[in-house]
Amino acid sequence: MTSALPEGWSYGPWHDGPDPLAAPVDLRDALDELGRDVMAGSSPRSALEELLRRGTRNTQGLDDLTRRLWERRREIESRHNLDGTLRDVQRLLDEALAAERHDLFPNPSDEARFKEMQLDALPAGTAAAVRELANYEWESSEARQKYEQIRELLGRELLGSRFEGMKEALENTTPEDVERINEMLTDLNALLSAHAQGHPEIDGLFAEFMAKHGEFFPENPRNVDELIDVLAARAAAAQRMLNSMTPEQRAELAQLSQQAFGSPQLAQQLANLDAQLQALRPGEDWTGSERMSGDDPLGLADGARAMSDLAELDALAEQLAQSYPGARLEDIDLDALTRQLGDEATVDARRLSELERQLRDQGLLERAPDGSLQLSPKALRQLGQTALSDVLRTARGQSGERDAATAGAAGELSGSTRPWQFGDTQSWDVSRTVRNAVLRTAGAGRGGSVKLDVADVEIAETEHRARAAVALLVDTSWSMVQEGRWLPMKRTALALHQLISTRYRNDALQLITFGRYAGVVELPQLIGLEGTWEQGTNAHHALLLAGRHLRRHPDAQPVVLMVTDGEPTAHLEPDGTAEFDYPPRPATLRKTVAEVDRLAKLGASLTVFRLGDDPRLNAFVDLLARRSGGRVLAPDADGLGAAVVGDYLRTRRKL
Repeated sequence: MTSALPEGWSYGPWHDGPDPLAAPVDLRDALDELGRDVMAGSSPRSALEELLRRGTRNTQGLDDLTRRLWERRREIESRHNLDGTLRDVQRLLDEALAAERHDLFPNPSDEARFKEMQLDALPAGTAAAVRELANYEWESSEARQKYEQIRELLGRELLGSRFEGMKEALENTTPEDVERINEMLTDLNALLSAHAQGHPEIDGLFAEFMAKHGEFFPENPRNVDELIDVLAARAAAAQRMLNSMTPEQRAELAQLSQQAFGSPQLAQQLANLDAQLQALRPGEDWTGSERMSGDDPLGLADGARAMSDLAELDALAEQLAQSYPGARLEDIDLDALTRQLGDEATVDARRLSELERQLRDQGLLERAPDGSLQLSPKALRQLGQTALSDVLRTARGQSGERDAATAGAAGELSGSTRPWQFGDTQSWDVSRTVRNAVLRTAGAGRGGSVKLDVADVEIAETEHRARAAVALLVDTSWSMVQEGRWLPMKRTALALHQLISTRYRNDALQLITFGRYAGVVELPQLIGLEGTWEQGTNAHHALLLAGRHLRRHPDAQPVVLMVTDGEPTAHLEPDGTAEFDYPPRPATLRKTVAEVDRLAKLGASLTVFRLGDDPRLNAFVDLLARRSGGRVLAPDADGLGAAVVGDYLRTRRKL
């Protein structure tokens, strides 16, 4: 039912497509998780796959959906067994024989005694007994009815195992129905034979067949290939069901099938159909089997449906695994997922697919020149904003200060603005503030009235004329990975890069990594850097590169920030080779101290962020601080970002 509203809107049930009331995909949370995995050493491709497997706060991941598929599979296998049809036939046979004997017992005629002898002489097997009674003249109408029920049951089960919904459609079968079914099977086998022989008019033959027999195919196939796909999947499921039975059960069913509807022709037609389908679709699983160990018996039709469900569950598990080349979440059969796990699972799968699509479409992931997947500059900026916010939040928690958003609080206008935040004391950008108010109120139907709201206010940013040349030196030796300092180190670099690129744009930042050797890296390289087993902490080489960076900016205040968890164990020789030794050689310590002295002559402010409590490292960095006039900070891994950013801001305030 739909109800019309005065404005002309109407509401009705939601039938298909994305849920209009579902929460939107949270790209920021997803990107934060991606970034965390990438910075921890995963490739962007692996990080994306892990995110999809793990899911998000509001969405089950692929692993959870797969787990539910396997639970559903175990439920089917442990609940059912496949001898339902044999049990039903045996029950009906017993009831027919009991009713016949009941009517024969009071009859004193010789004919009655002869029939009792016939019944006593029936073979022990169910199928053989049913076949033996095919021409028996029943004395009891009830017994005759029970025997006819056996034939109808076998016919419905055989057809239901090959055609979806056929068992239910044949509840009250008439001889005319049986004739129509035999005619359909004859025409179907002829159509498949013509297709196998490449008949030039196969499309026309298919159209004629569907016009005549379309009622038997609720799937409504559009061409002969779709018809074959539907029939072959069902026939293969029926064959797997037979494969799952004991040899004795298969033999019983083979004999009983000749009595289906009292028409041996039906069994022959189905055998021909199975042979043609197997030849046309050899890729279907015709040889598999399943172990059914439960107490709930299934007939042939329900057993074939259970086998189809198991095959569908296996296909869904493969789709969710995404382990084949070119796998995409769009490959998941949502209709099949709904059938097996319900609507909620389908909503989760849609949301994961939408998440993957938006990460690509919104430019958060891109292809590198070598073809690999990497985080885009846009993604790095968003990750930087999150990292910087976390760092500033940590800094406020440690010092009791509010967000250090005082970039350019005095100085020349930078031309950029930002929304006002509580506690800001900078000047307003009046024109943009009024413009925001006009745009907001214009659509509210207030006529010429314009009222300012706090949400309209924008701050005019300024920037200091003083510049800083900043070198951030980060230790990438194996101990940083081993001690869980790899991710905090990368988040620190990300936060500092974001702060300088957005609030102190005139400052020149260079990122320098040092293990056995040192090197200048761009932010994407550092974020994607994987930890490798490498001995050596070459602070000497890193300080050399820092000095080179500072000399390129003689008009800027030199700032050097070094993050390390070990004393120097390597230095650079004049020929460019790195000499490593542990404990460190005197030459290594001497060259490192000499480079610190050169930086001090440039007026560089050196701050060492010491991670860990190694006594030898403590003594050495204290020496460096004394010689350079700098200082040593010893944050824990979680407080590293706040310490580095805080020290940079402290230096910046002096400027």
